[in-house]
Amino acid sequence: MATSKITSKQRAYLRSLSNGITPIFQVGKGGVSDEMCRRLKEALEARELIKVSVLDNSGYTAREAAECAAEGACAEVVSVIGSKFVLYRESSENKKIILP
Repeated sequence: MATSKITSKQRAYLRSLSNGITPIFQVGKGGVSDEMCRRLKEALEARELIKVSVLDNSGYTAREAAECAAEGACAEVVSVIGSKFVLYRESSENKKIILP
């Protein structure tokens, strides 16, 4: 049950918010595991917007890792730049971000 699709205007707003945040997860050679998806869900519930970096030894491109992580965490991919990607999911209990 993924969140409803966000619009390009909302995506641009979320991208601007993500500029100041640092990555809190890394995708390494273990790839995007069930455990990682569980931790991503918890972080998204607490923060709504998270940044993840993809290490060179992961065997994934940042886009591939972003799609896998978003699917596993029921989130939206906001952006993929270089080796980093940003995920968003509206929090059910800790809503902080009001989308335009």
